[in-house]
Amino acid sequence: MTKTLHPRNKHNSSYDFQKLIEVYPELKSFVFVNSYGNESVDFANPEAVRALNKAILKQDYQINHYELPKTNLVPPIPGRADYIHYVADLLAKGINGTLPTGSGIKILDIGTGANCIYPIIGHQTYGWTFVGTEIDKPAKITAEKIIHSNELQKAITIRFQDNKRNILKNIIQENEKFDCIICNPPFHDSREAATQGTKRKLKNLGQAVEEKPVLNFGGQNNELWCEGGEKAFITNFIYESKHFKNQIKWFTTLVSKKDHLKEFFRILKKLDAKFETIEMHQGNKITRILAWQF
Repeated sequence: MTKTLHPRNKHNSSYDFQKLIEVYPELKSFVFVNSYGNESVDFANPEAVRALNKAILKQDYQINHYELPKTNLVPPIPGRADYIHYVADLLAKGINGTLPTGSGIKILDIGTGANCIYPIIGHQTYGWTFVGTEIDKPAKITAEKIIHSNELQKAITIRFQDNKRNILKNIIQENEKFDCIICNPPFHDSREAATQGTKRKLKNLGQAVEEKPVLNFGGQNNELWCEGGEKAFITNFIYESKHFKNQIKWFTTLVSKKDHLKEFFRILKKLDAKFETIEMHQGNKITRILAWQF
């Protein structure tokens, strides 16, 4: 049996394309009836995914203005929403199972990206306040345009990280506290690996694979890969988190490669952290949230 998204995820059922087209008519040109007789879009086409995202954000999250450069990552929204819902469950543990809502809940999003997707979903769903971080100035500017055009500047702010070696340092201010840190780290360790990953995705979607494919759903270098990939990034994040243990209730990150968990557990044990993993299911795809605290 294929496991589903989080029970509170608005995207657990099939997309109602007619309702989505009502709120965003431009989506209509991308919708077709597939071989199973169902309405769909070509998920290998970044423009189709872009139009679908605009419609979903307008219908389900009241985001009326959402423009991204064609070079930036167009994130699949259901999986992003799942992370936010599981973080809500994690925070609820500390308050007798009551779901945390309102602006008093403060979340730090590492590497927000031009799409600003996690702060948007988190604020529009639970009313949380977000601080995002970004190492790419154009991405920061794009995210801020989305924030301002939807009048979310009281709820979401973006801070620039000018040192790529740091993740939390120079971002978290003295005496500043957050309920949780979320992070979707760069997955690949090189542009070549990112390109190969896109080729695999296109093949799985039944598409012809070109020698130099458009990176699926777009994506700039820093959104898709970093030196050492996911393993190096999360390792640095864990070590750096120890220095902010009194300012953060929960540290979390997505972990795409299950094989990396063993090393992360070893480091967390060495640092005397309490930790757990949460599995997220989207069809046959499994992603893990690694969560820890001191």
